[in-house]
Amino acid sequence: MTEPFFQKLFADRIGGASYGTGDDIYKFEKIKRAKRKALAEHPDRSLLDFGIGENDAMAPEDVRKRMAEEIDRPENRGYADNGIPEFKEAVAHFMQREFGVTIDPNTEVNHCIGSKTALAMLPACFINPGDITLVTVPGYPVAATHTRYYGGAVYELPLLSENRFFPDFSAVPTDVVAKTKMLVLNYPNSPTGKVATLAFYEEVIEFARRNEIVVVQDAAHLVLTFEGRPLSFLSVPGAKEVGVEVHSLSKGFDMIGWRLGWVCGNKQIVRALADVKDNCDSGQFIAIQKAGITALQNRSIPEQTNRKYRRRLHKLVDGLAPCGFDCQMPGGSYFLYAPAPRGVQDGPTFANAEAASQYLINELSIVTVPWDDAGAYLRFSATYEAVDERAEDALMADAQKRLSDVKLLF
Repeated sequence: MTEPFFQKLFADRIGGASYGTGDDIYKFEKIKRAKRKALAEHPDRSLLDFGIGENDAMAPEDVRKRMAEEIDRPENRGYADNGIPEFKEAVAHFMQREFGVTIDPNTEVNHCIGSKTALAMLPACFINPGDITLVTVPGYPVAATHTRYYGGAVYELPLLSENRFFPDFSAVPTDVVAKTKMLVLNYPNSPTGKVATLAFYEEVIEFARRNEIVVVQDAAHLVLTFEGRPLSFLSVPGAKEVGVEVHSLSKGFDMIGWRLGWVCGNKQIVRALADVKDNCDSGQFIAIQKAGITALQNRSIPEQTNRKYRRRLHKLVDGLAPCGFDCQMPGGSYFLYAPAPRGVQDGPTFANAEAASQYLINELSIVTVPWDDAGAYLRFSATYEAVDERAEDALMADAQKRLSDVKLLF
């Protein structure tokens, strides 16, 4: 078949003339294929899916009820642009109530169509060709991807157990620091589950000030903090002078598919984000923003979500530890991050976490997500589907039995 004329026109940022011609398979696609294979080959064996990275429950009833009411109101039909004032005011009240952070709703907050879009747009505010963004790995890749889209470079900061899963800023070369415009963090961290400390954020602020670097803290899992009280970056003196925090109604409010979040903090950075956003979208549907207000006003929603995933993570730790996994209760997020097995007694050896993950899916119908960015680790998610605690216990008992049937080597 003749190659289309536009094959050579694809931008270098997505692969150039080679776009769509490679045979590389992204790890999540490999997981999907292995899941289909396991289901086909073992139809009588249930799939225990600890790989899902999204809440298993619907949004709470009062949020859905508000949505149902607002969707029929003619005043909600139009463009929302950079958000309705009522949502910004609800965010400001939430930030004060939950984290003791004072936010000016008029200048220091802007809604976004999920935190993903904010992380994609913020590089457009700062990155020119040759600039650098510092990102932690393993981690969410969106800000790094868009940094490269704008001709920038990405410098990875590995999150290692010996550093308590914090980045080591002293290890960043001086020539890299000199070109760095942005530092992207994520605490509570996905997937390691590490929570930030006051001392760490003070170090971040001092590093950013000294080197004139903008800080973007992704707080998507902040209300899912299990170790102490949730700590907002913006609650630390000086944080608002150097950066912003990105929040989401997905993880802590069971509003995964609703695509609603916000960016708050330094007013000039928020304004720049709003200007870029104004040229990318016309705002989230107003009815969704009003449903989001209901969610933010109901303190019991994040509290209940927190309790649910805290409970499930405790069960994960208790179930995996007897099978040889070196795992502890995470400080936050709904993920458990554990070193991957090196092989199976009298069986195969695993070159990396991906090989271990594929074995668990193919041989045991247990789904995990592998990370090989900073050591070989598996991520277990507590968002598996279970209708009640009895179902949770049954699922964990099944997982423990399957893992005990083979002797994993670590």
